[in-house]
Amino acid sequence: MKAHEVLTRYAAGRRDFSGENLRGQSFKGKDLSGADFSEADIRGANFTKAKLTGANFSGAKAGLQKRWATVLVISSWILAGISGLLSIAISILVGLIFDSGTTEDIIAGWVSLIILAIFFVVMLRKGLVAGAVAGAVAGAVAVTLFSTYIGWRAIKGDEREAWIRGVAIAFAATGGTSFYHADLTDANFTSAKLKSTDLRQATLIRTCFHQAQKLDRVRPGITYIKDAQVRQLLITRQGQAQTFDRKNLRGVNLQGANLANTSFIGADLSEANLQDTDLSRAKLVQTQLDYTDLTGTTLTGACIEDWGITPETQLNGIQCDYVFMRLPNNLDPNPHRKPDDWNKNFEEGEFADFIAPMVQTLDLYQNQVDDPRLIAMAFQQLTETHPETELDIVSIEKRGKHRDKVLLRAETSPQANLSELHSDYFTTYNNLQALSPAALQQLLAEKDGQVKMLTGLVATAIQRPSLYAHTYHSEGDTMSEKSEIKVSAGGSVGAVGGGDVTNPVMNLGEISGTVSNSINQLPDSPEPDKPGIKELLAQLQAAINDPNLPDDDKAEALEQVKVLAEAGQNPNNETAKKQAKRAMGFLKVITESLPSAAQLVQTCKDVLPAIRLYFGF
Repeated sequence: MKAHEVLTRYAAGRRDFSGENLRGQSFKGKDLSGADFSEADIRGANFTKAKLTGANFSGAKAGLQKRWATVLVISSWILAGISGLLSIAISILVGLIFDSGTTEDIIAGWVSLIILAIFFVVMLRKGLVAGAVAGAVAGAVAVTLFSTYIGWRAIKGDEREAWIRGVAIAFAATGGTSFYHADLTDANFTSAKLKSTDLRQATLIRTCFHQAQKLDRVRPGITYIKDAQVRQLLITRQGQAQTFDRKNLRGVNLQGANLANTSFIGADLSEANLQDTDLSRAKLVQTQLDYTDLTGTTLTGACIEDWGITPETQLNGIQCDYVFMRLPNNLDPNPHRKPDDWNKNFEEGEFADFIAPMVQTLDLYQNQVDDPRLIAMAFQQLTETHPETELDIVSIEKRGKHRDKVLLRAETSPQANLSELHSDYFTTYNNLQALSPAALQQLLAEKDGQVKMLTGLVATAIQRPSLYAHTYHSEGDTMSEKSEIKVSAGGSVGAVGGGDVTNPVMNLGEISGTVSNSINQLPDSPEPDKPGIKELLAQLQAAINDPNLPDDDKAEALEQVKVLAEAGQNPNNETAKKQAKRAMGFLKVITESLPSAAQLVQTCKDVLPAIRLYFGF
């Protein structure tokens, strides 16, 4: 069937072109989404820049047409003949060194020998093994056998001969089926014959290559198909107990694959099709799963520490009895099991409900924190670049075996692209790391109090692992001028008018006096027997003066009471409400690190519900 006929019938609504002979036809730049080319002969067909989303090529035969294959074979013979003649000629010239009495012949022989020596030195640097050249005919035979051996190694996938393999496949794909720059999203190549096919720069999102033949003979470009281990997984869908740590697997189709006990630590599986896969006991630590389809997946026993699911991750019908929130090790082989009770498992559908609250946050995991200012500046840049995402930090947690890592979590708007935000943040962070100390200090001097405040929160979280930060928001500084975080030229973090945040030497009497002034500006309760916001905050302030409460906790708690007092003057204002909500969250976190009998713990239980009602939460 000719290309124009296919396109005409497609435009008329036909989609079934299964079994058709489409050899050598051109569909360059055409839209054939959803077309069925199963069992079709597409050898030599040109689908360059075509839109083929959802197209079915199962069982199709791609590659070279017979005439092109014949041309390439004849060309290879001609090149081999020329190469053989040249090698013989060079070997004969080399022989002149030892069998000539004229100066000209001896010079020609030595020049040829030098050229031959350079050739073999280059081969040695590519990982090749050179043989001896002795005599004219023997030299030609040695070169031929040597070249044959190298070619065999390259075809078998020897990494040292990858350059030869690439050249050979590119040569063999000349005139073959071309999907160069084509959109093959959700296309199906099950059991297709793909030798001598061009897939460079093709969009391969959820493209199915199950049982595809000769996938190692395609031109992969920079797509995930270039990885031999990934190719084998795509074909067989048997990856159990293998390691794919930090590999780029974005968009792979592994539907129904056996991935039990497989490690994907730090891997990117965004936009992948993992429907009905067995991921039991898999290591999904820091694995990116944005827009990934996990429908029907088995996750029992998987480790999901800091995995990157998003609101777009499909979690329907997941089979999961229990998961681990930390990576097992020799000292603790079963860390942080959920559900916590080892005699209880998740009920059907319960795991999705359990994990759902984690979906709504942008998780920024720092493997190493040398300078908290970099985190603050990178996050501030993110909020300025993407104001529509409404980024709001909800927690800063210290992580890692040695507590040397930090996880920053931020709420976002429902429409935010978490994958893009994650990438932008770390691009900025890495650029900041590359700056000289002088350039960094100059840039820091230009930033406002938001960066300084967040720097202090990060530094405090590193010092005190239990701290969760709820006070930072891109809309405005919720901290008072007296407690504004500052960063000195040497990088230390402190509080204006107070001292070092991580080792506070502060005037608590002065802070408490400022809080009292803020509370006194609030109106008295209209009902003498029922405390209002003024009286409730006064109770909190009194409880904070507990002598058993550490000074740094007192300072932080008093600061949040002051935020509540200032917000209480205009409780119907949305910004004030947000500030109040974060302040109450921060107070809750502070009390979580205190003994249950502490006065502040009990007072918060009594008064915080009434404060929530005051602000209409």
